[in-house]
Amino acid sequence: MRNFPLSRGTVSGILKGYAGIAAAIYTVLYNMVLQNSATTLLLFLALGIPLICLVTTYFIRACTPASGEDSSEHGHFVFTQAASVFLAIYVVAISITSDYVSLSDALSYILVAIMVVFMLSPLAIPVKMTLFPATKKRIRSAGSSDSLAQEGGDSTQTDPLLTPSSSAAYLGSFYETEDFSDVEILLAIGEGAVKEKRRPRRGEDFKLGEAFVKADFWLLWFVYFLGVGAGVTVLNNLAQIGVALGVNDTTELLCLFSLCNFAGRLGSGVLSEHYVRSKAIPRTVWITCTHIMMILTFLLYASALSGTLYAATVLLGVCYGVIYSLMVPTASELFGLKHFGLIYNFILLGNPIGALLFSGLLAGKLYDAEATKQGSSTCIGAECFRLTFLVLAGVCGLGTILSIILTIRIRPVYQMLYAGGSFRVPQASDR
Repeated sequence: MRNFPLSRGTVSGILKGYAGIAAAIYTVLYNMVLQNSATTLLLFLALGIPLICLVTTYFIRACTPASGEDSSEHGHFVFTQAASVFLAIYVVAISITSDYVSLSDALSYILVAIMVVFMLSPLAIPVKMTLFPATKKRIRSAGSSDSLAQEGGDSTQTDPLLTPSSSAAYLGSFYETEDFSDVEILLAIGEGAVKEKRRPRRGEDFKLGEAFVKADFWLLWFVYFLGVGAGVTVLNNLAQIGVALGVNDTTELLCLFSLCNFAGRLGSGVLSEHYVRSKAIPRTVWITCTHIMMILTFLLYASALSGTLYAATVLLGVCYGVIYSLMVPTASELFGLKHFGLIYNFILLGNPIGALLFSGLLAGKLYDAEATKQGSSTCIGAECFRLTFLVLAGVCGLGTILSIILTIRIRPVYQMLYAGGSFRVPQASDR
């Protein structure tokens, strides 16, 4: 987000999109490489993933963002998006194919190798930039999100462009002696020699404690919590939902959800970035539409009509991905990038809290109660999750209301940030 502050929606869509397709990739590895061994899978997750993270951490570092729109950067984003789309389609295709066709070990390894090539294809960008560097241009160095652009270059000028005002020079001597009156301070503030300390405004850099006292922060938190909490409930119970509705092999459901989750994450980044630049439409508008669609989706789940399971899973996968992805740039635009990591991870707490409340306590308790009525540990029939789906539809209804309120509140902020068709950093203030 700091390296590409002018393309926040695009960056979020790509990164969250790859995370969304991960479930299908793990499914392919489990079926075609690990030979359906749960022990080997757990060993890979426990040792392999941390090792990969440690190795790649070296390559993650802050870079100097471009001072303006960069056509080559746009092309690199398009290439990465296209590579991720091909990867998603390929992974889902071989995952479903392996369920119906028996593949030899050699062919399985070849297919997985091709998948890895798709995964690593974005590395072509830094390789190309290293072997064929673009003509160096005069760029601006970035300090913080309050001052993304300061004039760079080697300059030998030592004389100030502007001489300090009389009050500034006057206060300079007083700072040394710490003997000045309140009237003199107010006069200096009025002339601009001293800036009055104030709390940050929306669009500037917030600390976590400063964000806590803002209604917009908690509106965003609850909008995310209600949407993602409802979505993760279905994701956590997708196997039980499939079995209850007569689908014994839920691998296709998982792959379908993963693919649509990816599409929602990647697509929402592209869509929101286009409209926020062209018409300064807040990203929360799309979150509002997503909550409304989730209401219809949960009602579709609750109806348990023939053939609706797959359609509802497709819709919910897209909606889950949209909310998950759009929260990231929205939080950065409202509360800045300086302390974004802490603010972002606090908002992410909505995911596990939602899983605990809606999946563990609500869906789990109702499922067990219905299974007890049937005299079995496995519940069969639409009644296993019907009440859960109706409650989740009501949860998304509340999320819709809160999202509308949030959108109305922050619309002026987006009109200010994107007035010129691209992200514009608010004027910095001394705090």
